Order: sequence, then structure tokens, then C-alpha cells
Amino acid sequence: MSGLRKGLLLGAIQLAIVLSLGGKLLFDRATRPRVWVLCQVYDPDLPIRGRYLTERLQFPAEGFTYHEPGKNEFEWYMNKNWAYLEVRNGQLIAKSEGSGAGEWVIIRKDKDALVAISDDPALYFIPDTANIPSLKPGEEMWIEVTIPSKGPPRPIRIGIKKDGVITPLQLN
Repeated sequence: MSGLRKGLLLGAIQLAIVLSLGGKLLFDRATRPRVWVLCQVYDPDLPIRGRYLTERLQFPAEGFTYHEPGKNEFEWYMNKNWAYLEVRNGQLIAKSEGSGAGEWVIIRKDKDALVAISDDPALYFIPDTANIPSLKPGEEMWIEVTIPSKGPPRPIRIGIKKDGVITPLQLN
């Protein structure tokens, strides 16, 4: 086999791999549950080039025990747990027991309830020309995610919630 044929065969194999992954992601987006989740924006520290938002998802937690950190202990270390993800009544819930999709979360107290904060952030890539509005008082950043059968949630789009209404951002 000549070098040209080997190169074309290798290119075809790589193209098939990329197209099969893209097809799986599109299939999951069409068939798996989608839900809006409150997120916390924080400054990314990754060597990836380009513009992106790094979001930590925050959602209710069930079945976990919160451990009050001591003087020389860290909350994130004391309360890091594996959580199974479930969509119930249009809301993402972290459960201590279950099956299916899951991820590492940090359990925190929020008033009288427990909330889970994703340990691994969701990266949401945006165009270089996109204008991201600053949050005003009373506004929250939310992200719509697909919940796959395995693995962490996958971001779809981002929006701002004000007065109980989520308005998706047009970042094109």
C-alpha cells in the first residue's frame, strides 16, 4: 500500500471516529433528560485557548450527611462524595444511592437544606465576539445540561434567571 493510500485510510478512520462521537452526543441530546441548573461562575485555570465559561453546577442533595469541618480541616475535603444524578420534576437532584449517571460533588449547607456543588466544572465554550452581560442584583446564571446515562452533565446553553424566568443568552 502506498503512502498516499495509508494517509487517506488513516484520515478516513479519524473522520469516522469524530463523526461517531458527534452522532452519539447529538443522540444523547435528543433522547436524554435536559434540565436547567443553577451554576457558579469562577475563574478558570486551564491551558485551553479560546473563550469559555467555567461553571460549577449547584443542585439539591438527598441522603448525604454534612460534616462540620474542624479548625484545621477543609469543607471540600470533609464533604466530597460520589453522587448519583436524577432528574425529578424538572430539577436535577444529587442522591447518595442510586444508579446511572453520577459525579463527585461537594456537599454544603444552604440554610436548612443540603446542596451539592459539582467538583468537576462544566466548560461552556463561547464565540470570540460574544458579549456576556454582567449579572445584576436579583439575577442568577443558569446552564441547561443533558444528563447522559454515564458521566457528568453536558452543557447545552446558558441563561440568566430573573424573577423566576430563565432567559437563554444569544451568544452567536
